[in-house]
Amino acid sequence: MSEEKAKSNGSFFKNIKAEFKRCTWPKKDDLIKQSALVIVVSIVLGAVIAGIDWIIRLGIDKVLGV
Repeated sequence: MSEEKAKSNGSFFKNIKAEFKRCTWPKKDDLIKQSALVIVVSIVLGAVIAGIDWIIRLGIDKVLGV
C-alpha cells in the first residue's frame, strides 16, 4: 500500500469518528419506544398480510373447486 493511500485511509477513519461525534443519538427511552413500535407494527403488518393471503387462497380454492 502506498504511503499516500495509507494517509487517506487514516484521515477517512478520523473523519468518520468526527462525524459520529456530531450525530445526535436518541435517548434510551426514545430508543425503547421506537423499537417497540417497530416490533408491534411488524407483527400487525405480518398478520394483515397473512390474513389477506388466507382470504385469497380460499377464493382461489373456491373458484377452482378444490
